[in-house]
Amino acid sequence: MKYYLVVGERSGDLHASNLMKAIKNLDSQADFRFLGGEQMQAVGGTMFQHYKEIAVMGFLEVLSKISKIFKFLSLCKKDILNYQPDVVILVDFAGFNMRIARFCKKHNIRTFYYISPKIWAWNTKRAYKIKKYVDRMFVILPFEKDFYKKFHYEVDYVGNPLLDAINSYKGDENFFKKNNLSPQKPILAVLPGSRRSELHYILPIMLSCKPYFADFQWVVAGVDNVPTEMYDICKKYEVPVLYNQTYDLLAHAHTAIVTSGTATLETALFSVPQVVCYKGNALSYQIAKRLVQVRYISLVNLIMNQQVVCELIQNNLTTENLRQELEKIVSGEGREKMLQNYLTLKHIMGSVGASQTAAHKMIDYLSK
Repeated sequence: MKYYLVVGERSGDLHASNLMKAIKNLDSQADFRFLGGEQMQAVGGTMFQHYKEIAVMGFLEVLSKISKIFKFLSLCKKDILNYQPDVVILVDFAGFNMRIARFCKKHNIRTFYYISPKIWAWNTKRAYKIKKYVDRMFVILPFEKDFYKKFHYEVDYVGNPLLDAINSYKGDENFFKKNNLSPQKPILAVLPGSRRSELHYILPIMLSCKPYFADFQWVVAGVDNVPTEMYDICKKYEVPVLYNQTYDLLAHAHTAIVTSGTATLETALFSVPQVVCYKGNALSYQIAKRLVQVRYISLVNLIMNQQVVCELIQNNLTTENLRQELEKIVSGEGREKMLQNYLTLKHIMGSVGASQTAAHKMIDYLSK
């Protein structure tokens, strides 16, 4: 069968690539075409466009790229029609993908959605649009199935693909040597995100705490889908940037500072105590603050429905606040309590196999 996938960011690229692998194991004739990234490309198929040109966050940031986004949207629609897939699989990326879903419905192209948009956070009535335009929804957070039930929409909970990605991770035995790091000195991992806006607003504040924690090796997790000059501030603080080695870094980290997003959950699953940070354009933040309807921004706290990790958001993200929160988790009771809560989190999330479960269900629905 022919599968067309659409992702809009780095984490979507990871999860879609694992889904593609699982589909290939079940459908030897699987043919893939996608708007995606390097990890999907490594699995096989044809990449129509790279997601990096449209990976933005924040209302004003989206507006600044709106013409480019709509150009991509138009090109993607035409490409889908030319390809004539058996199914279009949308991965998160709500603003773009819901327009694709509506287009596919109009043209009688079957549509699956893998990893629900975070509509439970704001404008929950978008669930009705998903119900109208999406043939099947496959969710990865335990509470999402009950959320959709409120709208009389039956969805499939398949587990969380991060468990698959982490379970299949094989550590690099030469991690310390190849990165010129000391095995004897604890690592404080800095995960500043994968978008330009996140690096611009958040990374300088994260690094400003380094002088207070001289006993640690500070290491930044870098990504190659943003210009390298976005990491120039790391030179000022003499902090190395390790590109595309996030899991290796988390596997050896003692403590972490993490930008809100998928990485907060990854950090927890690696059992690394963390402080979660977020800061963006002031106007975008004020707009979001008035729309968002959830108590927390980190996936760890959302899944646990309590504050497990500290969240420093916008004006609360200062050097002094970050220093104080880090001191609570580098040792002592605060650290132990967070690690115990991580064990509960892992129990709630269940076992590995989300990619395989989703692939099985998708092929089963396609065969009916």
